[in-house]
Amino acid sequence: MKPLKETLHMPATEFPMRGNLAENEPSRLTQWQEKDIYQKRLEKNQGQTPYVIHDGPPYANGDIHIGHAMNKILKDIIVREKNMRGLYTRYVPGWDTHGLPIESALLKKGDIDRKKMSTSDFRKACEVYALEQIKNQKEQFKRLGVLGEWDHPYITLDKAYEASQLEVFAAMVEKGLIFKGLKPVFWSPSSETALAEAEIEYQEKRSPSVYVGFESLDLNIFEGPFKFMIWTTTPWTLPANLAVAVDPDFNYVLVDDGKERYIVAEGLKETLEKTLERSLKVIRTVKGKALENIPYQHPFYERQGKVVLGHHVTLESGTGLVHIAPGHGEDDFIIGQQYGLEVFCPVDGRGVMTEEALQYAGLFIDDCSKAVTQDLEASGHLLKLVFIHHPYPHDWRTHQPVIFRATAQWFASIESLKDDMLQAIQEVNWVPSWGQVRMENMVKDRASWCISRQRSWGVPIPVFYAEDGEAILSKDLIYHVASLFKTHGSNIWFEWEAKALLPEGFTHPGSPNGVFTKETDILDVWFDSGTSHKGGMRDFGLAYPADLYIEGSDQYRGWFNSSLSTGIADQGISPYKTVVTHGFVLDGEGRKMSKSLGNVIDPLKVMNQRGADILRLWVASVDYQADVRISDEMLQQVTETYRKVRNTFRFMLGALGDFDPEKDLTDDAHDSVNQYVLMRLNEVSQAALDHYQAFEFASVIRDINQFVNRDLSAFYLDMAKDVLYIERLNSPKRRSLQTVIYHALSHLVPLLTPLLPFTMDEVYSYFPGPKEASAYLENFKTPHITSDPALKNTFETLLEIRDDVLKALEEARNQKVIGKSLEARVTLELPSNELNTLKTLSHPEKFFIVSEVILKEATSRNVEVALHPGEKCERCWHHVAHVTDGVCERCANVLEDLYGH
Repeated sequence: MKPLKETLHMPATEFPMRGNLAENEPSRLTQWQEKDIYQKRLEKNQGQTPYVIHDGPPYANGDIHIGHAMNKILKDIIVREKNMRGLYTRYVPGWDTHGLPIESALLKKGDIDRKKMSTSDFRKACEVYALEQIKNQKEQFKRLGVLGEWDHPYITLDKAYEASQLEVFAAMVEKGLIFKGLKPVFWSPSSETALAEAEIEYQEKRSPSVYVGFESLDLNIFEGPFKFMIWTTTPWTLPANLAVAVDPDFNYVLVDDGKERYIVAEGLKETLEKTLERSLKVIRTVKGKALENIPYQHPFYERQGKVVLGHHVTLESGTGLVHIAPGHGEDDFIIGQQYGLEVFCPVDGRGVMTEEALQYAGLFIDDCSKAVTQDLEASGHLLKLVFIHHPYPHDWRTHQPVIFRATAQWFASIESLKDDMLQAIQEVNWVPSWGQVRMENMVKDRASWCISRQRSWGVPIPVFYAEDGEAILSKDLIYHVASLFKTHGSNIWFEWEAKALLPEGFTHPGSPNGVFTKETDILDVWFDSGTSHKGGMRDFGLAYPADLYIEGSDQYRGWFNSSLSTGIADQGISPYKTVVTHGFVLDGEGRKMSKSLGNVIDPLKVMNQRGADILRLWVASVDYQADVRISDEMLQQVTETYRKVRNTFRFMLGALGDFDPEKDLTDDAHDSVNQYVLMRLNEVSQAALDHYQAFEFASVIRDINQFVNRDLSAFYLDMAKDVLYIERLNSPKRRSLQTVIYHALSHLVPLLTPLLPFTMDEVYSYFPGPKEASAYLENFKTPHITSDPALKNTFETLLEIRDDVLKALEEARNQKVIGKSLEARVTLELPSNELNTLKTLSHPEKFFIVSEVILKEATSRNVEVALHPGEKCERCWHHVAHVTDGVCERCANVLEDLYGH
C-alpha cells in the first residue's frame, strides 16, 4: 500500500507560480497575432450591435510615456469588455503627424539644412521621420497588450486622410463658415506662427507692472485737468494704444493725490492707495458710461485716444480702466470693431517692433517695454513701476512667452455653430459629469477658430488667389484639390504651379490673364485631428457618431473641441455620444514628472521589468478620472496584489486537476455553503458588469479582489481542502465542490481578461475541458443563481461567528494551547437565534476547520478553544476519539475503496 501522503488528492497543475511576465508576455503576443485573435473576436460578434470607440491620435514623436500607456490601456480595456459583452467593437488606432514638433525634431538632429532644402523636400523628410516614429510607437503600444487594426491605422499624413480633411473643409466653406480676417491671435515669436488655444500652456512669468496717467483733453467735464489712470503688464503694447475702456455700470471716482487728479474705479481706490503709496482724496463720483468718448492725449505719440465702454473690465486688479490696443487682444479687438478703431499692430512675427512704432522700431518686445517705461518716467506719466510674478501664456513646444498679435489669418466661425454646439453638449454623456460645464465654458465664449498656421509641415489650405487679390473659396474647387491630394499627396501643392492644380479651363473674373497664386499657410493641426471622425472613422466603415471618445482632460480645449466644431459643421450632430476623460499621471508625491527631477516612470522599463499586466493592473486600480500617482513603491504594491490573485487561481486550477467539466459537472447547490459561494459569485459578476458599463474599472478590481481573497481564498478554498484532499476522487461532495471552483474560474477569468489579458489567457490555457483559442474569445457569463436574502443573512451571521472563532484559535495558538487548528476542540456559546443558524450546517467543525465543535446556548456569544483530547488521524490530521492503524473511520473507508481492504 502507498504511503498515506500519496493517497491524498493534492492539487495538480502545470500553471507556474511565478508569472515571469516580462519574459512570457511577448510570446503570448505572438500567439495572439498568429491565431489572429483580434479578427476571430470580431467574427464571433459579426452581425451583433456595433460599438464605436474612436481613438484620439497620439503625436508621432518619441517613445511613449506613462500618459500614453494609461490612455491606450483604458481604451483596450473598453474594447475588450464591449466585445466580450457581445458587441461588435473594432479598434482603429490613429496618429497625429503634422506640426511644429516634427519640424523642430528634424532640425535638432542637425543632419539637414532647412535653408538649402525646398519646402517639398523638407516635407518629405518630415514624413519619413513621422513614419519612423509611428513604427516605433506601434510596437510599444502593442507590447501593452492592445489589440487592434495595427496594420491599417489612420494617419493624418496619409493621402486619403488629407483628402478627407479637405472635404470637411469644403463643407464648411459651402456653409459660409470659413473667412479670412485681420484679428489678434496667440502668436509665438519663438515659433513664428499663430497658435491655437490648445497649444498654450501657462507658466509663471516676471513682468513689469506699470501704472500710467493718460491726460484728458476735456478740461470742462471736471473743471480742470485730470488723467485716466491705466495699468498694464505689457508696456510694449502701449505704442498700439488707441482707447481706454471702462465698465458702464461701475462707479468711478475723481481723486486728488495732492499733485494731480486721476480717474480710477471706486472699488479699487483703497488698493491703489497701498500700491501707489499715496493718499487719494475723492472729489467726485460718476458712472462709467458718463466717461464714454472723452478724448485723451497718447503719452508719447502725437495722437489722441478716447474712452470706450467694455464689459470685460473687472475690479480684480489694476485701476478699473483698461488700456485698449485692438491689434493685441481679443477683447480689445471686439471693442475696437464696435467703435471703428484701427487694428493697429506695430510688431512683426519675430516679436520685434516695426517702423510703425516709430522710436521703438527694431526693439524686441521686452526691450521695448523697458524703453517705454523709461520714457514714461521721464515725461512724468509713470505713477508706479513694480514687478510681479503671474501665470502667462507660453508656447507649449518652445516654452517661450507668446503674444497677442493681429495678423491676416483664416478662421472658422464658431459663432455660427455655437447654438448647435451647446445643444449637442447637453445631449452628450460626460464622464465625469463636470465635463459638460467645462465644455460649455470652452465653447460659449469663442467667436472664431484661427485655423491657419505659418509653417511647412501640414495640410495646405486649398485657397487660390485671383490677380485682383480675391481669395477664391469654392467647394467644387476644394473637392478637385482633394481628389489630386488623394492620388498624388499634398506635396503637389508646393511642387506644382497653381494652374496645374486648378481644373482644366478654370477661369475667374478677377484673373483676366488667367494667373492665379496659392495660399502658403497650412491648416492648424487641430483641424487635422479634429476631422478624424471622417478620415479615421467614417472612411474606415465606423458609424457616426462614435459611442465613445476617451482622452485626457486637456482635450476639452483640444481634440474634443475641434472634433465637435468640425463634426457639427459637417454632420450637424456631435461626433461622440459619450466622452470619458482621464487625469494626468504624477509621481508618488503628486509632482509633474520631469527628467530634471529624476521622477519619470518609463512604461517601457516597467514592462521589461515587471510586465505589461502589472502596468494594466495599476491603470485599472486607480481613480483615473482624476490626476493619478505612480511610483516604484506603488507598482510593488500592485505586484503583490497580482501575486495573490495569481496564486489563488493557481490553487483553483490545481483543484481541478482531475476534473472534466463534460462529465464531472454536478449539482451547483449540493449544500448551503456551495449555494452561498455561487450566489456571491453571481453578485460579484453582476456588479463587475455594471461597473464596466459605468467605466468604473477600479470598482471591478476591488470587488473581484475582495471576493477572491475573502470569500474564496480565506474561506471557501481553505475549507474545501479537507474535501479536495481527503474524500474519494469521485465523491459527490468533491465533484460538487470542484463544480463551484470551475464556475468561479469560468466567471472570473473572462471578467478579468479586459484588465489582465496576458495572465487570464495563461490561466485559461490550463482550463479543463474544451475551450476557445483564447480567453478573449469567451463571453462574459450571465449570472444564473438568483439572490436568496435568507441564505445571505444566514451566512453573514455564520461568517461573523467564524471570524470570532478564527480570532480565538489564533490567540490559543499564540498561547501554545494548540498548534494547527485541527488540534482544537471549540466550544461555542451562542444566543438561540445564532445557535439555530449554526445548526443549519451539517458539519460545523469543517466550517471552522477544527476537529470538533460543541454548541451551547447562552445569552451572548463566547468562544473557548481547547486541545482536542482524541487521537490524530495520520492521513487527514483530524483529531477523533479513536483511530485504527493510524487513520480515522472516514479515511479508512476511502482507503478501503482504493485497495479493497
